[in-house]
Amino acid sequence: MHHLHRHRQRSATTAAGSRRALLSVLLVAQLMVIIDISAVNVALPDLARDLGISGGDIGWAITSYSLLFGSLLLLGGRAADLLGRRRLFFVGLSVFTLSSLASAVAVNAGSLFVARAGQGVGAALLSPAALSIITTAFEGKERARALGAWGAVGGAGAAVGVLLGGVLTELADWRAIFYINLPVAVALFLAARKVVPEDAHGPSWRGLDLRGAVVATASLAGLVYAISQAASVGWASAQTLGFGLAGLAGLVSFAAMETRAARPLLRVRRLTDRAVGGGFALMLVGSGVLFGTFLLSSLYLQNVLGMGPLETGLAFLPLAVTAGAGAHLGSQLSARFGVRVTMAGAFAVTAAGMLLLSGVDRGGNYVTDVLPGLMVAGLGLGTVLATVAISVLSGARHDETGMLSGLNTTGHEIGGTLGIAVLVTVATTTGGSTATAGGIADAFLAGSALAGVGALLALIVLPSARTFLPKLRLAPSSMPIH
Repeated sequence: MHHLHRHRQRSATTAAGSRRALLSVLLVAQLMVIIDISAVNVALPDLARDLGISGGDIGWAITSYSLLFGSLLLLGGRAADLLGRRRLFFVGLSVFTLSSLASAVAVNAGSLFVARAGQGVGAALLSPAALSIITTAFEGKERARALGAWGAVGGAGAAVGVLLGGVLTELADWRAIFYINLPVAVALFLAARKVVPEDAHGPSWRGLDLRGAVVATASLAGLVYAISQAASVGWASAQTLGFGLAGLAGLVSFAAMETRAARPLLRVRRLTDRAVGGGFALMLVGSGVLFGTFLLSSLYLQNVLGMGPLETGLAFLPLAVTAGAGAHLGSQLSARFGVRVTMAGAFAVTAAGMLLLSGVDRGGNYVTDVLPGLMVAGLGLGTVLATVAISVLSGARHDETGMLSGLNTTGHEIGGTLGIAVLVTVATTTGGSTATAGGIADAFLAGSALAGVGALLALIVLPSARTFLPKLRLAPSSMPIH
């Protein structure tokens, strides 16, 4: 009997160790995806100079990635459920890696933009597959901790990307940002072959709603394009209104189609679950504030304080640390108090941090004017991202983890694109096309107001602890499909 007990203990320890190894591999994969969004921001001036890209076109180095990434996530998430999470993870990793190589050797603007679009496609397959694997491999409080770690990568990863982008641009050149993905991807490929569980079934192409996928992808692409270009062409321009309204109309049409589909790309009725629909809405708000904070802080540090890429990157390190701490805190608080109170408190902390940042001016300095607000906002945003993932994915059944993972990450990308566009518009209102210190301060104030709205929204739309905590503790297989 004693030997049997020791054997079970050893088996449990081995299983926990293998799950930790699995989580590490999946988090590094997601970190690589996140870093390639923010690292390029710091390198844009060098990149534009080297490839001869004009000022108006340089934004496409970011947009070509985010456009494909954001619009394909719903398809990528559902494909993970039907074609196999492990298969899609490796396909996404391969596409992302080859596109990283193509980005590194780009000789002109066109070849870089196409390669960056390829990275976006790879990321849209890789990211929801990785999150779906986490959701099926962990249960109960262990799942909450794993999703908290995923949230930490979402918040801190962007700051690490700015730091890495600054270091590589300063010490080598912008191409190193893409070259560094190659050895990381090879190591991930070898490690993932050992730790990522085999798919339980063969690929099921028949169940993939391709018609819905085309409508969703085109609609989301139209929406992302309209939002990402709005700050430069104007919110009331024919381009913004045309693409934006077409995208929204397409999404309404998609929702109607999905309610009638036998095996939908997105079970629209799942959005009526307050944890899922409310979590998605708050992901839009949280990501908008997060992405906006990075861009506004970077503009202030470089354009107003005159910092170089390396200095700017190092300036974001405290935010990475506090966002990571916030994500850990979010998983602990959500498991104890539920998502409603945790999320409302996190948004309130974020609003306070943004309010501190709104005090920046032309004669300011990093230590007194930027650092305190950056750390407070980072703590709040890290907590928000972890709590959102827990809210959206806690009740997921095994056959819908990919779908809800895709929905969660779609909110991250669409929200981020919207936040950047809105806050850049505010920042450039007073100084024309240039963000002045006063304009940046106004944009931080707008970000604080947006976070305040997030706090109120959390109290209204999220489920109470009484209804959410039992869902968190249940195994996913026992959860009903709503």
